[in-house]
Amino acid sequence: MNSISPNLNLMIKACEKASKVIVRDFGELENLQVSKKGPKDFVTKTDKRVENILIEELSKSKKNYSFITEETGKIVNKNKNIFWIIDPIDGTTNFLHGIPHFAISIALKNEEEIIAGLIFDPIKNEIFYAEKNNGSFFNNSRVRVSNKSILEDCLFASNSEGLKLIYPKLNLRNTGCAALDLAYVGCGRFDGYFHNKINLWDIAAGKIIIEEAGGRVNDISNFQINNIDIRAANINIYEKMVKKLDNF
Repeated sequence: MNSISPNLNLMIKACEKASKVIVRDFGELENLQVSKKGPKDFVTKTDKRVENILIEELSKSKKNYSFITEETGKIVNKNKNIFWIIDPIDGTTNFLHGIPHFAISIALKNEEEIIAGLIFDPIKNEIFYAEKNNGSFFNNSRVRVSNKSILEDCLFASNSEGLKLIYPKLNLRNTGCAALDLAYVGCGRFDGYFHNKINLWDIAAGKIIIEEAGGRVNDISNFQINNIDIRAANINIYEKMVKKLDNF
């Protein structure tokens, strides 16, 4: 295994603990599909429970770090320059419908720079992570973005708005989980990803995973945290993809 920092080690441990709740609750969803209360409240509870575990675990040895989270928003602690950015379950609609495609996403932001990111798919037991200047990894093996250069040979991911926008000009998938879409670009499963008006917690970890895997992501620092337009791809097709999007 490659050497990882105490911060990343902490992120991995927090994810492993939180994922037990997700896996257990996901297993119980089937029983809830027929109950009167319905699964929506159940998923909200899971989301909050997972977030609480992550905050608790990450705070154990880094008591002063602040947080930006999907459920709670900003939690400002003594250290106002370093933030954990958390999405407890990215892909809740998939989760809700019993589709096993969702992930925990954690990133660490120092000043304006994301310095570490981790995306964990608890059902497939796949972990993607990266640290600044230390490369990107998938289940402890080094990964790179794809090296395709012809758009027609590429597979892209977006949301349903993106699909409407550009289909059938590109080969596209809408998987319902932005974090995993970005992780897949990082390890070469997808070649590019684009999405408008997305939240920071959906993409922060994926951004550094792609960059450390040799890919390119646009500068997101000028956007509000809940209104980001993101473009990410391998360097051979990044400009071509952006040009294609600009024409629509």
